[in-house]
Amino acid sequence: MATRPARANIEPVSSTSPNPDEDLVVRDEDWYGRELTEERFTRCSFLDTDWTEVVDEGAIFDTCTFAGVKFNASVHTGAAFTNCTFKRCTFFDTKFTDCKMVGSVFRQSTFTLFEVTGGDWSFVGLAGADLRQSTFDGVRMREVDLTAARLEKATLTGSDLSGAMLHGANLTGADLRGSDLSSLDSLTVEFKGATINPEQAAVIASTLGWNVV
Repeated sequence: MATRPARANIEPVSSTSPNPDEDLVVRDEDWYGRELTEERFTRCSFLDTDWTEVVDEGAIFDTCTFAGVKFNASVHTGAAFTNCTFKRCTFFDTKFTDCKMVGSVFRQSTFTLFEVTGGDWSFVGLAGADLRQSTFDGVRMREVDLTAARLEKATLTGSDLSGAMLHGANLTGADLRGSDLSSLDSLTVEFKGATINPEQAAVIASTLGWNVV
């Protein structure tokens, strides 16, 4: 599979809404501590909005844009963010549990104490993202774009990374136990000090052309 170039952190960001309908734009609002329960948003834009400590239970966001949104200390459970775009967002102590993020793209965003448990993050764009010490446990991440992503000391355990784009990614000191590493090219990925199990070691050895007996 051809590797797409890292572009997540170099595209210009516009603070203007891509939607002609202002009824679909939420701008400069304080949603601190708001509870979202199975609400649905389609093609909406959330601009410079504070989502600190938002509790999201099953809300659905389809083809939405989030620009300059603070997701700090927010908790999302069973929610869906499909084909969404996140620009200049901050994720500090943010938790996603069993969420569907298929087709979403993250650009120029920051991730600190970022935690993902379960859910489907297939086809998500995280190229160039700084995900150091982040946690992804038991996540479906098929064909996720982690080109040139920084994942030093990150936890990527029990996750499906089949078809993932990892060219130029830094996995130094990462915990990769139980994850599908069939797409990992040891010649293009830095993974010194990473932790894997014997089965994964056999997979990597076979990609290098070694005979494992």
